[in-house]
Amino acid sequence: MPFIPHTEAEIRDMLETIGVTSIDELFDEVPDNLRCQALNDVPEAMSELEISQLMDRRAREDGQASCFIGAGAYDHHIPAAVWAIATRGEFYSAYTPYQAEASQGTLQLLYEYQSMMTALTAMDVSNASLYDGASALAEAVLMAVRGNRKSKSKRILMPRTLHPAYRQVVVNIVKNQGIELVELPFDQATGGTDMAALEGHAGEDFTALVIPQPNFFGVLEDVDALTDWAHANKMLAIAVVNPVALALLNPPGEWGEKGADIVCGEGQPLGAPLSSGGPYFGFLCCTQALVRQMPGRIIGKTVDLDGKVGFALTLQAREQHIRRSKATSNICTNQGLMVTAATIHMALLGSEGLERVAAASHSNTKKLVQMLQRINGVEVIFSNPYFHEVVIRLPAPVKDVLRSLAAHNVLGGFDLGQDYPELDEALLVCATEKRTEQEMENFAQKLERIISLQGGVTCKLVPKE
Repeated sequence: MPFIPHTEAEIRDMLETIGVTSIDELFDEVPDNLRCQALNDVPEAMSELEISQLMDRRAREDGQASCFIGAGAYDHHIPAAVWAIATRGEFYSAYTPYQAEASQGTLQLLYEYQSMMTALTAMDVSNASLYDGASALAEAVLMAVRGNRKSKSKRILMPRTLHPAYRQVVVNIVKNQGIELVELPFDQATGGTDMAALEGHAGEDFTALVIPQPNFFGVLEDVDALTDWAHANKMLAIAVVNPVALALLNPPGEWGEKGADIVCGEGQPLGAPLSSGGPYFGFLCCTQALVRQMPGRIIGKTVDLDGKVGFALTLQAREQHIRRSKATSNICTNQGLMVTAATIHMALLGSEGLERVAAASHSNTKKLVQMLQRINGVEVIFSNPYFHEVVIRLPAPVKDVLRSLAAHNVLGGFDLGQDYPELDEALLVCATEKRTEQEMENFAQKLERIISLQGGVTCKLVPKE
């Protein structure tokens, strides 16, 4: 059923039109003896999230798994209204047409989306999205090469703390354009970018430094120091961020003295379900100085000759549509449906709601870490603060542990050993606001049991202090 909200003012107007003072008067012909009395057996009201969790628990009785995997795709609560509205006929096949005036509704929605993203990131401009976070980073790298007139090298500093899939995608897109990606190691103690290794490149000609926040390990980087270092060495700062985390953390536009130059990331946490891998969408924002280097569609707000508000595509080069060989970029489509959902999602939650989601996710992850650390042999590897993902070391083979957890309907995390051989005993775990204390306790109990069997040692939960 379509979601049709009514404000209090609208309800009053309708009642006045009908000629009654309250909704109860609409049913005054129903005799008292037929009316339902007090509903004493009905439990207290629950929020949409609590009801969803209750139904999820009942569904899990049929085998639904609890998800503690993050690694770039996050299991957040999505209000029912988001996709009830997004899948209406007006939005379901949303795609920006070449004739902008033919679809004012779609253009207005994209304009609202761009406004929200610039507010969230504290940047000047946003485009109307890209394929995903990885391709958005590749476009950010290409933007930096075009836009940094101080650099002639076409070299980019790329930390290993960045999502491995993002690094692979960037390599595939830019390797044939003469762009060199120089890898930065991570600090084995903190989990952040190795500042000593970074200093080894001071004074060298690099186009940009990529700064993830939080990074792939869930660790919070020293973004102020990294941004200022990049600018001091005549580089652009490219931020790769989790949009939900920005509800609590300083936005990239305020990093260091001048802020980041380009911001990108994956928009999936903003209303897109996990959906077996997509579709998702990438966001891309930048400073005003780089706006003409930005690919994709940018929507502008204007007025016509009669003073009526209108929306139109702005700063669009025809080469991106026709003479593609001369285009700034050919990855310029907008993920219209996903952006529609994200816009509705952010509008429903508002800044306060998004902050609550971020705070609840962080709180749940702290609880999960405390539970897991009560298991003998399980420890957190990195010392830096984290958002809602943590790397832990297990005293048993990670692949075998994950396989056994899955057999018990627990998706226990991401095996880091496949991308980081030096972390072959490490597991990346995540807890969003959807994870309940019961789910986390079940995870800890199952993990303790599996480790005691596969690790070949007695491994009991250490009592709480």
